[in-house]
Amino acid sequence: MLIGFDLLDRQIIDRDGAPVGKVDDVELTYDDTGTPHVTALLLGQAVLGDRIGGRLGRWIAGAARRLSDSPDRPPMRISIDLVTHVDSAVNLSVNRALLQDPPLETWLRDHLIQRIPGATHES
Repeated sequence: MLIGFDLLDRQIIDRDGAPVGKVDDVELTYDDTGTPHVTALLLGQAVLGDRIGGRLGRWIAGAARRLSDSPDRPPMRISIDLVTHVDSAVNLSVNRALLQDPPLETWLRDHLIQRIPGATHES
């Protein structure tokens, strides 16, 4: 599996087909022989900015951290054990409701979306 081709920027969907987000980065651990293994998928604009790097990456990551409800909150992390298979999307074995909410989305929901008239009413 090629991480940059098969995982990064792929849509993540839960077991019911609901979108969770996109893979912005991966977490690697090394075994005793020094071989790297993917242990988690990382989501969030701060992680994406760190991955992009440069001036644009610093701007994206900085804006995401400033708009987060808690700037030191770690990124959304999905253990690789929850991935059932990877095709055109990364498919999970759990429902979206069991995962934590991304920090920036939480801030946007609480400070922007809920202030829109009618945003709290289901149609």
